[in-house]
Amino acid sequence: MKKYAYNEITLMQYILLIHGMQVGIGVLQLPRLLAEKAGTDGWISLIIGWLISMLVSLVITRIMKFYPEGTLLELLSHYFGRWAGKLAAVVFCAYFFYFFSIVIVRAVLFLKLWILPQTPDATILILLLIPSCLIALGGIRILGRYAELAFYMSLWLPVFYLFPLSVSHHWLHLLPVLKEGWKPVLEATLSTVVSFLGFETAFFLYPFLQKKQSASTGMIIANVLTMVVYLGITIVCFVFFSPDEITQYNEPTLSVLKVTELRFVERMEIVFLAFYLFILSTTAMPMIYLTIFCSNWLFGTKAFRGHFWVVAAVVLAYVVFFVPTFPQSDKSQVIFGNIALCLCFVFPFVLWFLLWMKTRFARRKLA
Repeated sequence: MKKYAYNEITLMQYILLIHGMQVGIGVLQLPRLLAEKAGTDGWISLIIGWLISMLVSLVITRIMKFYPEGTLLELLSHYFGRWAGKLAAVVFCAYFFYFFSIVIVRAVLFLKLWILPQTPDATILILLLIPSCLIALGGIRILGRYAELAFYMSLWLPVFYLFPLSVSHHWLHLLPVLKEGWKPVLEATLSTVVSFLGFETAFFLYPFLQKKQSASTGMIIANVLTMVVYLGITIVCFVFFSPDEITQYNEPTLSVLKVTELRFVERMEIVFLAFYLFILSTTAMPMIYLTIFCSNWLFGTKAFRGHFWVVAAVVLAYVVFFVPTFPQSDKSQVIFGNIALCLCFVFPFVLWFLLWMKTRFARRKLA
């Protein structure tokens, strides 16, 4: 009997879970980061980063075929011993917790700045944690259904960006292509690669997938959806703002909406951010679930609710006693990006090589 059969997810849920975890806080600031490093050629960096992420994603699906009925933790325990699984559980538990804390704290800062300036940070965080508890503790299947719901609810959000383009746009901002050569484009690729993080969760989602033979297809579709979202918003910001002007806005994705007013809506960016919280939640909720999943596997328990309150208490204590700011959040993202480059882009290739060598030697012994 399959270990995770009771909580299986469909291919669509698998795709939208990965896509939701990729499209998080990066959407709001990615155009500015690309413009600072590569100017309006940043869209080329985005495509290169997408290709790299696609390659790593496919490597991860290849790795999971070595042990399709278990997560990465069971795979490592099976091939390299229990200690390897325990070490991976510690590392990924810390990684997912760090990821969750960055996303949830950034969401608090955005809400504080744009919508609720007079509300205490702790109050906003508690309001975000309550639905996270109700949904994340339901398991992967509930998270998959929620990802589907959030995706369909947000399909109309791109319509927001037709209004600014109708006010002003200059396609000449994108020309000439490669105006400063390939060097700044390649340097900016690191920022885009980090923005595609989320595919590494396939290490843990794979055994829950009903049709595992479609895992590679699902990874490709998820990455393509993410690239379309990032590329579309980046192009809109590049053609609306001038090359120098865009670097003056911390969140150009929201600032570009300020120019449009309807008779019944004065500040469209507030409406957009309110609905965008659903997309942010599809990043935060799976991360807190995977944090608890790794901690439970490490200690051999099933106390999801108890571990959730520990994680929530740590994040709440950080917000109350340290009062995070945008500069602190930016530094945390830089540190996290460096960690993720090693864990999510180097580790899969190393693991794939080790598994290939181990299985090859095993076959030789049998022969």
